[in-house]
Amino acid sequence: MNKILVICGATATGKSRLAVECALKLNSEVISADSQLVYKGLNIGTAKPTITEMRGIKHHMIDVVEPYANYSVSDYAQVATPVLDGLLYQNKTPVICGGTGFYINSLLFDLSYGNTAANLEVRQKYDGLLKTHGKEYLYELLKRTDIKTAQKLHCNDVKRVIRALEIYEISGRMKSEISDTLKPKYRYTAVAINYPREELYERINLRVDEMFDSGLIEEVKGLINSGIDENCQSMQAIGYKEVLFGLKNGDMESTMRDKIKQNTRHYAKRQITFFKKLQGIVWLNSDEATAEKVLEIING
Repeated sequence: MNKILVICGATATGKSRLAVECALKLNSEVISADSQLVYKGLNIGTAKPTITEMRGIKHHMIDVVEPYANYSVSDYAQVATPVLDGLLYQNKTPVICGGTGFYINSLLFDLSYGNTAANLEVRQKYDGLLKTHGKEYLYELLKRTDIKTAQKLHCNDVKRVIRALEIYEISGRMKSEISDTLKPKYRYTAVAINYPREELYERINLRVDEMFDSGLIEEVKGLINSGIDENCQSMQAIGYKEVLFGLKNGDMESTMRDKIKQNTRHYAKRQITFFKKLQGIVWLNSDEATAEKVLEIING
């Protein structure tokens, strides 16, 4: 079996650049594993790679759904897995690149994630309950239907609370009943780029400033003016929700920037914690994060 290469880790660490360099060396293609890059029209706030940055390498799972759509891990895996298998069939080494850990796990491991596709009607029902009664009400609903899953989640983790309720309503099964043991489906090599925390935070701050300079506020206004509801799943992403809140409440641009920087730093910490648990992952210092080094690891 051919190996799969996974380039993962925290935001703003240079994953996309390294993935392209590796794909060029391997004569292969990149499969994005980013829960925001799937959305069309969300370009600046997601740091979506440009045509120039892709350097002729085909990228999959970018711009695959409209920004008003709900999109689950299960939806992602159903589309991305055949792409992965197709590249392996061509004797290529697929390069999975991204920072959404659940997306990556859904490709590498035999996980069910409820085996239940997203249901817009059910999501809208729970979104309505959220607006009317609040997140604590939804969390209490989950405790009554699936106490084990509720104990693993915080009531602020609204997206996963709703997903667990959705699984129960559609399938009749509790999410806690689903066995998500980490049984690899493929051979893989996983690498992540490691930066000292302060340097990583500087990179995050710089990226956020570049987003605003590139027109993040205008991008958000354009999405709303095109009819995208502020409660859509895509608009809950870091960068978009803070700008939306700021526009509604008359915040200064500097306030929006600071909130996005803070929330992105917190997200990066959660990403690092998640990927430290990935079996066999190799952490590379920034000065050794080259395609040549990664190929040494693959062949070693």
